[in-house]
Amino acid sequence: MQKIGIFFGTETGTTRLIAKKIYKLLGDDNAAKPLNVNRVTAEEFLQYDALILGTPSYGVGEIPGLSAGCLEKNWEEFLAQFGKPNLTGKRIAMFGLGAQERYAERFCSSLIALHQTFADLGAEMIGDWSTEGYQFDHSASVVDGRFVGLVIDQRTQGMHTDQRLEQWLQQVKPQLLQKLQRAA
Repeated sequence: MQKIGIFFGTETGTTRLIAKKIYKLLGDDNAAKPLNVNRVTAEEFLQYDALILGTPSYGVGEIPGLSAGCLEKNWEEFLAQFGKPNLTGKRIAMFGLGAQERYAERFCSSLIALHQTFADLGAEMIGDWSTEGYQFDHSASVVDGRFVGLVIDQRTQGMHTDQRLEQWLQQVKPQLLQKLQRAA
């Protein structure tokens, strides 16, 4: 597939909203329409060599899903049917949503669980993001002083979302498009 695949899990619809914003910023020429992981197959996912994945934070640093308290199927259930394919050759950037004031002790910690899952399957993970401008006590998603992907707090910092998306996409878009050119 010669477009960037955008896949997300969502509980309240906010992750879907951010995925749609990313799609709009990338444009239809560069990206496929965002798809909810509770409505796709592994085969649909594996068609893409460059991907952007989004996740809400649920549970205590768990992959979002029914066992973490989600009301609908999410990443946990997708990964159960996904199996353990070799993702070598795939390039993945991730974004995660969290609430830094409400969950300061585990802000956006679900992002690292999903990030590690795809890294362990061989994917090249890109798109780390600065912790500057956020206020929280702890996040498992901080590695070497940076988030492993873009972190969005729509609840208390929604006024920064558009700017953060634009800056992050300036960083990851060329790397994702480069992957598509090499695959062609």
